[in-house]
Amino acid sequence: METTGHDNANYALDRLRELLGKGQIDADGKLPTERALSEMLGTGRRAVRRALEVLESEGLIWRKQGAGTFVGERPDGLGGDFGAIVAVTDPMEIMEVRLRIEPQLAQLAALRAKPKEIERMRALAAKIIDSEDADTRELWDGALHRQIAQSAGNQLFLTIFDVVNRVRQDEAWQALRERARAAGNTVNISLAQHIAIIDAIAERDPSRAGEAMRQHLLMLQERLIRATSLEHPEDTGLSHAS
Repeated sequence: METTGHDNANYALDRLRELLGKGQIDADGKLPTERALSEMLGTGRRAVRRALEVLESEGLIWRKQGAGTFVGERPDGLGGDFGAIVAVTDPMEIMEVRLRIEPQLAQLAALRAKPKEIERMRALAAKIIDSEDADTRELWDGALHRQIAQSAGNQLFLTIFDVVNRVRQDEAWQALRERARAAGNTVNISLAQHIAIIDAIAERDPSRAGEAMRQHLLMLQERLIRATSLEHPEDTGLSHAS
């Protein structure tokens, strides 16, 4: 049955396509191991591996080291490990990351944002103003910051931003944000800062856009430090955050 490695790989590829087409896969979408597929198809493991590489390049399967091979496109990678990320991340770590990437994103957005994207930023800022409760305000605030990140035109930056943004959606983070708001009325200040960021982006001024974003995040960081310190006055480590 076996002729050459190339023929075997093509044969394995055809058989695997047939297997996927008929839906003869476990309910969890996981394929058998390479060894099991080799025995099932009557080909060498190298032929199976090459066929799987082709299917993966076509987006028909995805592989995770140590877990196996699965049908469909690779997920965004945030779901399975997200709980673990939240568990070991505190708000000050979030702010440290935001302060280092979002001013850069604002600068890039000032260079690359399309007119329609800037219009959407202004619409999202208006949504924040019109929000009647903290949850809705947080929702539109996150949407505005993501629009700025998306307008930067850098997919890797956007992926990092999305990880941070999903941590912000955690209930503990949102509760702390609400306490920070209660500690001082920052809604009007935050609104003015959002407008300043968007205006700088619209005027294609990356330096001013980055600095406006930095000032906005520094204000939030200061409020979070105060809120956390009031909750845990014995914790002095936060006083060193900047």
